[in-house]
Amino acid sequence: MCVQNAGRIQTAAALIAHHGQGRVHVRSAGSQPAVELETEVVAVQSELGLDLSTAFPKPLTDDVVRAADVVITMGCGDACPVFPGKKYLDGALEDPAGQGVDAAVRLIRDEIETRIRVPISEIAPAGPA
Repeated sequence: MCVQNAGRIQTAAALIAHHGQGRVHVRSAGSQPAVELETEVVAVQSELGLDLSTAFPKPLTDDVVRAADVVITMGCGDACPVFPGKKYLDGALEDPAGQGVDAAVRLIRDEIETRIRVPISEIAPAGPA
């Protein structure tokens, strides 16, 4: 969850789905969703072979949070609902909105990728090889 659901959390959702390899179901949402994804975010995800062409910002509802086992927040503050029994992980990071690919967006993506690997291994460990 984040505010606009157009950058950081879309990046995290795509990376979690990719690294989760079908072991996790990912949803993303924003408290004040933007009209469309940030083009720079779509570009840096495509560098990794992740296609966000059909992704779009979605509104945050209580039902989205209720359905989750783990909730990752990135900058939505008090707008993110909190429900007992859910595991919350806050991933406060700089917002990539309006920043260039080389200046910040790629670095933010790489930081998100580093941060999500531990939760994925805890939530959905890889099966036997």
